[in-house]
Amino acid sequence: MKSIQDSVDVAVPVRIAYNQWTQFETFPEFMGGVEDVRQITPTTTRWTTKVEGVRREFTAEITEQHPDERIAWKTVDGLHHAGVVTFHRLNDHSSRVTLQLEFEPEGFTEKAGAALGMVGLQTKGDLTRFKEYIEHQGTATGGWRGEVAPPA
Repeated sequence: MKSIQDSVDVAVPVRIAYNQWTQFETFPEFMGGVEDVRQITPTTTRWTTKVEGVRREFTAEITEQHPDERIAWKTVDGLHHAGVVTFHRLNDHSSRVTLQLEFEPEGFTEKAGAALGMVGLQTKGDLTRFKEYIEHQGTATGGWRGEVAPPA
């Protein structure tokens, strides 16, 4: 199991950063390797990714969600992947977005990439592109503010 953590400060209020992050179908606009995300239910998404020529499809489920604070998820089929993104108010006009991922690399290419830190570089790039995306927008394209309690 591999773990990654990274953060980015964005020049938007925490509510805007959080609301945009709940708009999973926009992820291909700023996440490298993500080709498509479909919202199946408020807490279930279907992903298509292509990294290093390998296409994967998987379903992810939100396991915990608290508006303006955190969203946690895990895959329910396909590759093993879980994470949490947290949102921290820095002041009235800026916030910090912190992303933590756990994943199990599969196959030689993914294991080699993980060993060389490629996933960390991808994560850093995705957060930087999220910052550019949300700061350029200036507002969220939508938002789902439902609560999801963690599993007991």
